[in-house]
Amino acid sequence: MSSSGSSGSAAPERDIDDLPRNDANYTALTPLWFLERAALAHPGRASVVHGPVRYTWAETYRRCRRFASALARRSVGHGSTVAVIAPNIPAVYEAHFGVPMSGAVVNCVNIRLNAETVAFLLEHSVAEVVMVDQEFFTLAEESLKIIAEKKKSAFRPPILIVIGDPTCDPKSLHYALGKGVIEYEDFLKTGDPEFNWKPPKDEWQSIALGYTSGTTSSPKGVVLHHRGAYLMALSVAMIWGMPEGAVYLWTLPMFHCNGWCYTWALAAFCGTSICLRQVSTKAIYHGIAKQGVTHFCAAPVVLNSLINAPASETFLPLPRVVNVNVAGAAPTPSLLGELSIRGFRVTHTYGLSETYGPSTVCAWKPEWDELPLEERSRLHCRQGIRYIALEGLDVVDPKTMAPVPADGKTYGEIVLRGNAVMKGYLKNPKANAEAFAGGWYHSGDLGVKHPDGYIEVRDRMKDVIISGGENISSLEVEKVVCTHPAVLEASVVARADEQWGESPCAFVTLKDGAGDGSNDTASDIMRFCRERMPGYWVPKSVIFGPLPKTATGKIKKHELRAKAKELGPVKKSRM
Repeated sequence: MSSSGSSGSAAPERDIDDLPRNDANYTALTPLWFLERAALAHPGRASVVHGPVRYTWAETYRRCRRFASALARRSVGHGSTVAVIAPNIPAVYEAHFGVPMSGAVVNCVNIRLNAETVAFLLEHSVAEVVMVDQEFFTLAEESLKIIAEKKKSAFRPPILIVIGDPTCDPKSLHYALGKGVIEYEDFLKTGDPEFNWKPPKDEWQSIALGYTSGTTSSPKGVVLHHRGAYLMALSVAMIWGMPEGAVYLWTLPMFHCNGWCYTWALAAFCGTSICLRQVSTKAIYHGIAKQGVTHFCAAPVVLNSLINAPASETFLPLPRVVNVNVAGAAPTPSLLGELSIRGFRVTHTYGLSETYGPSTVCAWKPEWDELPLEERSRLHCRQGIRYIALEGLDVVDPKTMAPVPADGKTYGEIVLRGNAVMKGYLKNPKANAEAFAGGWYHSGDLGVKHPDGYIEVRDRMKDVIISGGENISSLEVEKVVCTHPAVLEASVVARADEQWGESPCAFVTLKDGAGDGSNDTASDIMRFCRERMPGYWVPKSVIFGPLPKTATGKIKKHELRAKAKELGPVKKSRM
């Protein structure tokens, strides 16, 4: 992590010439050019498909220019934010181009948030336009009402646009139109399809705003720039080996890290987006079998449902190799093994909202092909090395910032830096100072570095269980629990323990017909764990039931910690 040269008043670096930049040899990087090129290269190829709706790249480019023009005619541009509250539908894809083509910043809002949180986001970002899917119109309405009651006479209502969807019940659309708002298609008609949009003069210009989950405090607004979006859009496709013309299924919400930048990548590689309003195993298998899907992204919870789906919902064997990018939580070796057996080619990545989504990859080594499945899966579940567009990745002692030894044992914090790191948090200098301390972005994730240089996440710093003075990785315990034949999924948190201070508490969802959640099943899981891990790692309590999840499939550990607290401490053994 050493840096060459000196800082401060050092002389500028010498070059062999004094040639200046000019309009012919330099332009700001932006992913917006990808759309213009896709419309030129493949004007008749399908760009976005949603139920009965099908657009070509030429049509998408015209629609996005209409969108930008309509915003500009309403004085929405540089310095403005456009909020979009919608599931995976064509309008959200178009917003990733149309909004920044006007100079404004796109903010895709999580549709599972409550009205109070959405109100905070809209007020904090000073959204001048709110686009909302017809089924979520009342959520936007209630959120704006909260802001209006708070600000009273100072409240300036944003431009409100409702997005109609032919696959939905028209009642919610009629309700919204009855309130006098404009429908999205009518809004587009007010724009010019030949609008002469301008790229940003500075690639540091903001392109997108996204909010963290805010489970322990108010959500933080992550600001991303055009340069990072351009580089990561190319990087995410190259890392995955995505070919030109890929057919991509939108199982991942576009509101999550701008769809991990695949919104822009699909334009760069002239692919086809298949939209999914609601994700289900049946819909995923249908997309693969009937719509030619070649690629999709998902959190482990979605993939878990795929391998445990009833035969009536599956299409096996797969008609082709299907590429899956998994991130959002660490997949277990057993999950990776099961996917491989079924014909899915899995790319395991890791990242955060602050790094444009996934920014590290467990890059596959050809020699791993010769290993037994279990060993391959164990190596594959590591988070790996940096993306092409990320310049720095390390595991360090958070106090000294010294790199930890590459021994696969010593814990440290995962830190990142480079073009794939956010500009910062909107209006939050304190959080920025903490996040960028020491010239690196601090992830808050604990990990190790293996002898081959690959990193592996062991836990969130706040999720480490300290039992009898020993640190226990909840992820390591989860990996073992999930290999029990009766377990569908599991999450492990700390529970107060009278004897040890804390001990692991496993929250478990059983497979259908695999058990009744009795004490016998819990005891069997504990016995199973005891045979496969150190004694102090073994969960002292097992709780059965469904696991609470976010919109992107992440398990809400803060809710499980609260449940564990309600249970009270594990009693000290009298034996």
